[in-house]
Amino acid sequence: MISTADIIITISYILLIVGIGLWTGMRKKSAAGEGSGEYFLAGKTLRWPMIGLALFATNISCLHLVSLAQSGFDTGLLNGNFEWMAAFTLILLALFFVPFYIKSGVPTLPDFLERRYNRACRDWLAFVSIISAIIIHIAFSFLAGGIVLETLFGIDMYVSIIVIAALTGLYTIVGGLRAVVVTESIQSIVLLVGAVIITVAAWNKMGGWEPMEAVLANKGSLDKLSMMRPMGDASGMSWIAVFLGYPILGIWYWCADQTIVQRVLGAKDENHARVGALFCGFIKILPVFIFVMPGLFAWALYQSGALDLSSLREAGTDTVNSKGIYTLMITQLLPSGLIGVLVAALLSGLMSQIAGALNSIATLASFDLYKRFRPDTSDAKLVKVGRWSSGIALLLSITLLPLLNRYQSLFEGINDVIAHIAPPITCVFLLGIFWSGASAKSAQYTLWLGSLLGAVVYAVNKLWPANPLGSIPFMMMAFYLFLACVAMQVFFSFRYRVVHTEQSSALYWRSFREPLQSKGWNGIGNYKLLSGLLLFIMAALYWIFR
Repeated sequence: MISTADIIITISYILLIVGIGLWTGMRKKSAAGEGSGEYFLAGKTLRWPMIGLALFATNISCLHLVSLAQSGFDTGLLNGNFEWMAAFTLILLALFFVPFYIKSGVPTLPDFLERRYNRACRDWLAFVSIISAIIIHIAFSFLAGGIVLETLFGIDMYVSIIVIAALTGLYTIVGGLRAVVVTESIQSIVLLVGAVIITVAAWNKMGGWEPMEAVLANKGSLDKLSMMRPMGDASGMSWIAVFLGYPILGIWYWCADQTIVQRVLGAKDENHARVGALFCGFIKILPVFIFVMPGLFAWALYQSGALDLSSLREAGTDTVNSKGIYTLMITQLLPSGLIGVLVAALLSGLMSQIAGALNSIATLASFDLYKRFRPDTSDAKLVKVGRWSSGIALLLSITLLPLLNRYQSLFEGINDVIAHIAPPITCVFLLGIFWSGASAKSAQYTLWLGSLLGAVVYAVNKLWPANPLGSIPFMMMAFYLFLACVAMQVFFSFRYRVVHTEQSSALYWRSFREPLQSKGWNGIGNYKLLSGLLLFIMAALYWIFR
């Protein structure tokens, strides 16, 4: 049961975050006025620690804490690949994408696509980015948060979602990106502390690593410790699927998604942007140990009889519904008081991701849609349009909840959606910055046809699961769709030859060495040194957990 002390801690935390968000946004507004650059991009003053923490907080939500623990219980460390592979795409962001984004001074990624290609590409990416933010960053997060709060407090899922939406929307819509980033930095720390607490509690209950390994060995389940599964693995996430499929999802998510990259666009300069992205890459090492590992400990505790999962058994069967494993661990492994801290951590993840998505939607709707038709719009009007857009997005995301709740695993659901959205966007960004011959028309048609192809495949697989494509794991499907998009863009580039403008001719790399010519900071803060160190650490971790 949740004690009064835990409820007080939870409510106090929510009020504290809302208060800080409002104070931050209103303080800056009073001091310097409210221009669109200040509201949407924090006046381009963000430093690397805040960028790294904000990137992490926007990525990690209540959904991740709940679903990664569920995946740890069901399949072991396997889904930790989504966390560790992110480090490699953050290196790509820091080395190859950040220089163009910062030098061009774009407020949004669709604006970048217009400068590299044409207006049609900008319009399409703005539309897709808004839709994906509503579905992926907001609706799925609401769903996970609502399930947790209903399980812990007995509050109706939709009531809790509406309350959280109202409070998060309040400081996000009023305060803009600065309020979002400041609160995200705080929430990242709270989230990490909470995750460490539940990990330590599970570790102590188990008695350490060796007793858990003994249980795994006894049950013939040592493969749960492996991140690299053989080809043909029943999970659909063999090592080849991970290394071919994840980059397609990851490059879109970390390098070409407005919700994530907006923190980088608000950087003080190129070095802060690069190091901030790499700092997030180092933080991404932790989730395997503090988000996924607790679920694996829970499975071992359950097998040894030290964890009671009777409340999660489906009626009349011995089948455990692992969706509620994280909340059950909170109530069974933690004393009163700490439960409130963990609930605050869950709410941190929920509120930070929603806040980040709302701010990016406001930016896209204002700069890339409204301002196109009314180019002389004042800054004050743009901010107002952004605020209204955020409010409408909140309402739309709530209406999608019944549909998305059909997924057995929310984490797999969100990645299944991304696998069908990401390929054409990843394709036009990669070819755009690495191939001078990528033409505007080719990118335009690839975005249109690639998105249509992804939508058709997704719909067919959902309506007719027995079709030949239905057996293809979503990670490999992302890779195959990406290859189709590359073929499209290459074909159309030869059909419609590139004609570079003065802007577009400066927005692709002549060689892979060119982006590394920037010297960067001296010492340990040098982006080249940090990139090499992160690569080395990730290679070592994959070797250990192969």
